[in-house]
Amino acid sequence: MSIFFIFFDIFAIRYPVIEHKVRMETAAMPDFDPTLPYNDLPPLPPPAEQIETKAILKQCISARVALAELKQAAELIPNSAVLVNALPLLEARASSEIENIVTTTDKLFEFADVAEDKADAATKEALRYRTALYEGTKMVQRRMLTTDMAIQIVSIVKGVELDLRAESGTRLKNRASGEVIYTPPVGQKRLQKMLDNWAEFMQKSTDIDPLVRMAVQHYQFEAIHPFADGNGRTGRILNIVFLVEQGLLDSPILYLSRFIISNKAAYYLLLKEVTHKQQWEPWIKFILEGVEETCVWTTDKIKSIRELMVHTAKYVQQKLPKIYSWELVELLFRQPYCRIGNLVDADIAKRQTASVYLKQLCELGVLKEVKSGRENIFVHPKYIELLTGEENVWIYYADIDDDDDDIPD
Repeated sequence: MSIFFIFFDIFAIRYPVIEHKVRMETAAMPDFDPTLPYNDLPPLPPPAEQIETKAILKQCISARVALAELKQAAELIPNSAVLVNALPLLEARASSEIENIVTTTDKLFEFADVAEDKADAATKEALRYRTALYEGTKMVQRRMLTTDMAIQIVSIVKGVELDLRAESGTRLKNRASGEVIYTPPVGQKRLQKMLDNWAEFMQKSTDIDPLVRMAVQHYQFEAIHPFADGNGRTGRILNIVFLVEQGLLDSPILYLSRFIISNKAAYYLLLKEVTHKQQWEPWIKFILEGVEETCVWTTDKIKSIRELMVHTAKYVQQKLPKIYSWELVELLFRQPYCRIGNLVDADIAKRQTASVYLKQLCELGVLKEVKSGRENIFVHPKYIELLTGEENVWIYYADIDDDDDDIPD
């Protein structure tokens, strides 16, 4: 029997609309039995009057503006690999943490470009999430989302070939009380039919705003709960790759799990409200607010990354002009846990010279040399602190001419 546990921390809720929903918990609930499989899950789309209210459409406008500003900010970074190597790792760590798979950003960067078998189990799981996010993005750049694509994504997340659930007995429980809060549909044929409807909704309901479709499909995917494990992480990957498919993002740089983990109780409660009462508006508004808030935060983060890149380049150019190149500085941001081989592979320097460069950057205070197994790694502390900090700030290097924000030659 597969048992999954969901943690509800009502005291973490910070939205007035959600507080209202908490008070509603004391009211009489409809005749929904969470211990019985939800085989009567309504197909998509929901009635238009439930998912296209004035409040939802108004929230859509501001979320779309924030997404456009995020796309524009990403273009400030000359090499997109700087963001694509970093932000999906933050998303992977947070999304995994929602499922109580806890690792650190430092570990993720340390093992991001080496054999994963050297990492601990939690870090391996989070790195597989990052890989699934990359692969899902490649898939939707070639074709539209499908049921088979969801199966491929969950298989990457779990590191084994998975198919739709065949056995009954999957139940979602409250971690604290052990109470069954939801039992998803059962039967492979039923799950296949529901997922086909889910995919058709995303592909053909083009009259519905893509952000609304994203919120609706996310609920439906979680309610179908098609796999024995990995549903939550797969669902969150599908959110991001759907935005890429729709052209609202160019790459998977939306760190949406940050918002969900900060409001986890609200997230699960509103999912339940859709199930019990078909309360779509609060759920969709919550997701739209998450998109907007995350875009604003990520846009600020990207701007700070660019500022730090330019500042670091000027510092290295002025203090170590003989080794300076923009390519070298850019590599330190693509690979904040840098190895000698990274410089060699990038044709920046031969192995012995690359070692000299990295050690000089350590002496300058840009990098810090640490031991990792049998090799030494050169860590970029200032960049790591910027990536992992909630505030998008960093401390200047001293005694340099830093009057403009142009990239030095």
